[in-house]
Amino acid sequence: MGKKSTPGLNTSAMSDISFLLLAFFLMTSNINTDMGIARRLPQPLPPDFKPPEVRERNIFQVKINRNDRILFNKEVGDVSLLKDRAKEFLGNPTDRPDLPEKVIIDIPYIGNYPVSKGVISLQNDRGTSYETYFKVQNELTAAINEMRDELSRSKFSRPYKDLDEDRRDAIDKAIPVAISEAEPKK
Repeated sequence: MGKKSTPGLNTSAMSDISFLLLAFFLMTSNINTDMGIARRLPQPLPPDFKPPEVRERNIFQVKINRNDRILFNKEVGDVSLLKDRAKEFLGNPTDRPDLPEKVIIDIPYIGNYPVSKGVISLQNDRGTSYETYFKVQNELTAAINEMRDELSRSKFSRPYKDLDEDRRDAIDKAIPVAISEAEPKK
């Protein structure tokens, strides 16, 4: 008696089924793409461009070290205080001489408005955790968003998000995003 041979299993359709299952799961699953920081990059500068000189009083320095300690304007602080301090700095409501200068600009729909020359300079260490970095970014962005919303409500009696594009552009000119990120340090 000879050896019995085992019948073979036809697997030719297995790769087709695997591909269809993969395609099905890719098309039906939700991939969360709302992570990250929304920033619009500026236009490239011409080669002969010389950056304007920024006075010391117009810079709000935010530094994060590798231990996630935050230093803003030479004082150690908590991230929860950052939004209010940034709003106070950029707004300079009492025209303090140690806070940013303002320049009066004629803005459509708003009229003559004092626009801050303030810039927030953010620098972090390469060892800074992503969690702290994003918390700081969120607080700085929230400060600008709140200032825009407050101006929108005072000038147009509506929140910023409910404005048409022209009025939103006017608010953006009055309160520009002034966050500058320096190269991380080691």
